[in-house]
Amino acid sequence: MKLFSAFCLGLALMVPVSAMAAGDAETPPKQQWHFSGPLGTYDRAALQRGFQVYRQVCSACHSMKLLSYRNLEDLGYSEAQVKAIAGEYTVTDGPNDEGEMFDRPALPSDRFVSPYPNDAAAKYANNGALPPDMSLLAKARKNGPDYIYAVLTGYEEPHGDTHLLPGQHYNKYMAGHVIAMAPPLSDGLVAYEDGSSTTVDQYSRDVSEFLMWAAEPKMEARKQTGVKAILFLLAFFGIMYAVKKKLWAGLH
Repeated sequence: MKLFSAFCLGLALMVPVSAMAAGDAETPPKQQWHFSGPLGTYDRAALQRGFQVYRQVCSACHSMKLLSYRNLEDLGYSEAQVKAIAGEYTVTDGPNDEGEMFDRPALPSDRFVSPYPNDAAAKYANNGALPPDMSLLAKARKNGPDYIYAVLTGYEEPHGDTHLLPGQHYNKYMAGHVIAMAPPLSDGLVAYEDGSSTTVDQYSRDVSEFLMWAAEPKMEARKQTGVKAILFLLAFFGIMYAVKKKLWAGLH
């Protein structure tokens, strides 16, 4: 479990070791995302695949405390599917009539169950490092999903004058090109239910889109409101221009 936790810890994107030099990481290349642009929307199929990657890989170490299971309906899951997903997890509730705490299956209204009971347990399982919560990761990192995708696909064999200590790995998008974890993803690691490609590139792209949705689930509504506001202003401008022309027509 400790070894697997170390692998997943890197998906936090990622806490560099103290010996790293800063500022020499490559800039993440700009990616094309379904949600990019003023009219962009989330790809529900990609979101479901990204959730599958998070669920089967990342959730062993990283919490998403700001999400509830019922939020998964926004990904296209039915109410029954969300209830079934939540029911696979156990939460502590109570006290009951006897004043005792008790365990029960999670409900859609419950927050995502954290992999550790508390921060101390999380640090102990990860050699003293606290795996960050991933709820807002895509908004907390510069370049957001581009950075997440870049780091997940940026592992290479060491080159140049980079010196790696035991337990360190080379990643061209990290400061100092050094990251203290092995690549968390590998081809064929997660079997997609829709038959999509099971490559590191596809996993990285899907989980990046899922984390962007988690960080900004109301993005589509915000963009729709913005478009409506612009259309209203254009119509208002046209009406006011016509009124101005009529009022001043006799003075020309």
